Amino acid sequence: MTKKEKLQHILETLDKIYGTTKDGFYHNQDWQLLTAIMLSAQSTDKQVDEALPGLFGRFRTAEEVAQAPVEEIEEYIRSVGLYKNKAKNMKKCCEQLVKDYGGKVPDKLEEVLKLAGVGRKTATLFLADAYGIPGVTVDTHVFRISHRLGWAKGKNPEQTEQELMKVLPKDHWNRINFQLIYLGREICTARKAKCTQCPLQEWCEKNL
Repeated sequence: MTKKEKLQHILETLDKIYGTTKDGFYHNQDWQLLTAIMLSAQSTDKQVDEALPGLFGRFRTAEEVAQAPVEEIEEYIRSVGLYKNKAKNMKKCCEQLVKDYGGKVPDKLEEVLKLAGVGRKTATLFLADAYGIPGVTVDTHVFRISHRLGWAKGKNPEQTEQELMKVLPKDHWNRINFQLIYLGREICTARKAKCTQCPLQEWCEKNL
């Protein structure tokens, strides 16, 4: 079987098991989605989901966040990991959005990366979810599994991102992240992969 055929089997299997769209975080505006993604770093989706209704019920615009004391922002995100640091970044980010972008999040990667608390992973994921801009988001699950599958050999997330953009069809870029996150949480775990339970086992480089 060729590499291209193996890739096709894997992508079709991931689509079948995990679907091609995901449930996003609760939000009504683009800055709220960016905030939710920022809060999700080193936190569970459940922790973030619990915080968002109260947070966005209190702060309805980026301007309101920018003007709020950081201590008040902290009160609404205490359920989230590293909440003190995230509250500072959230306030600073919203100050930048108001001052430089009229309260809206820009749609260019280089502009989003200028915002406080926003790294490449957050920026790429936001652009994909908010504006449908194709991009490969490389977190720990994507990094680990893409190497096990033989899709990438890069030593860091940026190198791996570039490799995956060459390997994967563009229409799979946005969804590969959540598909591999689900696979990584349940089966292809960091400590000990459950290879015998994996739906991708027969095409995985790790098992060859």
